[in-house]
Amino acid sequence: MAVRGRRIQETTRVIASGQSYKDVDDVVMTPVLTHPFKTPIWWFLGFAGAFALLTMYLYTIVYLIITGVGIWGNNIPVAWAFPIINFVWWIGIGHAGTLISAILLLFRQDWRTSINRFAEAMTLFAVACAGLYPIFHLGRPWVFYWLAPYPNTYGLWPQFRSALDWDIFAISTYASVSALFWFIGLVPDLATLRDRADNKFAKLFYGTLSLGWRGSTKHWQRYQRAYLLLAALSTPLVLSVHSTIALDFATAIVPGWNNTIMPPYFVAGAVFAGFAMVVLLAIPLRHAFGLQGLITKKHLDNSAKVMLATGMIVVYGYVLEAFIAWYSGSEFERYMIFNRMFGGYGWSFWALIFCNAIAIQPLWSARVRNSETALFIISIIVSIGMWLERFVIVVVSLTRGYANSAWDVYSSTFWDWSMYIGSFGLFLTLFYLFIRLLPAIATSEIKELVHHDRHHGSHSHGSHSEEAHP
Repeated sequence: MAVRGRRIQETTRVIASGQSYKDVDDVVMTPVLTHPFKTPIWWFLGFAGAFALLTMYLYTIVYLIITGVGIWGNNIPVAWAFPIINFVWWIGIGHAGTLISAILLLFRQDWRTSINRFAEAMTLFAVACAGLYPIFHLGRPWVFYWLAPYPNTYGLWPQFRSALDWDIFAISTYASVSALFWFIGLVPDLATLRDRADNKFAKLFYGTLSLGWRGSTKHWQRYQRAYLLLAALSTPLVLSVHSTIALDFATAIVPGWNNTIMPPYFVAGAVFAGFAMVVLLAIPLRHAFGLQGLITKKHLDNSAKVMLATGMIVVYGYVLEAFIAWYSGSEFERYMIFNRMFGGYGWSFWALIFCNAIAIQPLWSARVRNSETALFIISIIVSIGMWLERFVIVVVSLTRGYANSAWDVYSSTFWDWSMYIGSFGLFLTLFYLFIRLLPAIATSEIKELVHHDRHHGSHSHGSHSEEAHP
């Protein structure tokens, strides 16, 4: 009973008890201000691996521009293929960051505090990976600016009925608001780094970014207003951005695409995949930097619960999609479902059902949610499953059109995979630079929880935790 009681206590606290403001600053800021030659060896090894993948990504892009999109496996009718699969997958990854940062802030959920900073960074890096795919998919990426409605002497204006133009507005809005929200939250911590830095270059770098922050009452007042305003602006983006991308599919008269469940189905799937990535980043971070007292089991437990909830919504979408195809009475819709299940790509459908529906069922158990190893493995499986879902939606749907003349087989090429795997290099390179140069946790918000514990007692965040003190 005592062991069970300790396990329950570990999942009820947002941060470990007994911490001071200095403890929080030391555990978060010290790795950032460490001399470059004293950077841990694991960081150099991880960055080297990420940079190697980035090099492959850049080589693929150069070869793509020189040779053309023919290096991909795209054909007619599968004209979208890997570029759009990966675009939708990456843009979905970023949704968890916005949900954690904005929606949970407005609902005053304290457990967001320790994971919101790196989740916001994850959003920006994922959007950067996603935004490049539609540009290179154009075939002539050097004229991508034609998609923007700008005054020009050639009289070119975008076709606003095109899904490409919708993506331009959705991605640019999402990226700009998320970047501004992320930076505003960083300002107090940048001032702390400025004050704790020893060398002149670091003081100048962090001092410039901190925008003259002095921690006065007026500064805090304006900061809180700006932060809440940006949270309110960011909240609709969680629904609108992936809904817009879902409408890229829903407006096309393609079996399996033109149905009304696509927007909510895509939004739930995006949050599902996003929280899987949050878990994949949070578990290594808490061990690499000794953050067990700040990223506690409660964060992992709640993230797993959100994954389970959104995963079940996705499963409901699968069932509803099959039901609509049967209930419609359309031979084309019925064949679409049959082809997904038992056609030439049937393996991908059943693989995604395993990854997204069966693999998440252990999360009903608190014991599984409290196991870092189990959560890490399940999150990897979910990430694979969500990529397979996009593969089924894009590739399998397009291989079989209304007429037999529109049927063809799709096969990916080496360059499809090198660009996709290489995009992880872009994501991870940016993330490694982020955790080395900036605080991965919002210390100013953590200190509010420390203050609350001191003056209102630890009962506000649960009983005493057995988590390691930072």
